[in-house]
Amino acid sequence: MSLRMTNREVNGASVLALDGRIVLGAEGDALREQLQTLVREGKKKIVINLHNIEYIDSAVLGTLVAAHLNATSQGASLKLCHLGIKLQEVLQITRLASVFQVCNTEALAVASFSV
Repeated sequence: MSLRMTNREVNGASVLALDGRIVLGAEGDALREQLQTLVREGKKKIVINLHNIEYIDSAVLGTLVAAHLNATSQGASLKLCHLGIKLQEVLQITRLASVFQVCNTEALAVASFSV
């Protein structure tokens, strides 16, 4: 199964909902390009909803870190939501949990921009 991405605006935040698998190659490249496009378009509040992700490989962690750094350098904020248990564990083990702002739900991630 390939990666499907849906971008929509929710209360002033760009929510990028992902569905499928994210692996090195076409899927990872497509995700990187979509996130770069959002930042180039001036989006300052970005939520990546991982609720429907079935699999993510370790190479994609680099894509997420690069997206976070790119967003931050442009004055934007990137948040992750609906992480599965495995991805939460990977973020803990790699110490990336302290890099990303993680919320349990999309609604909490969007609302956190207002705090």
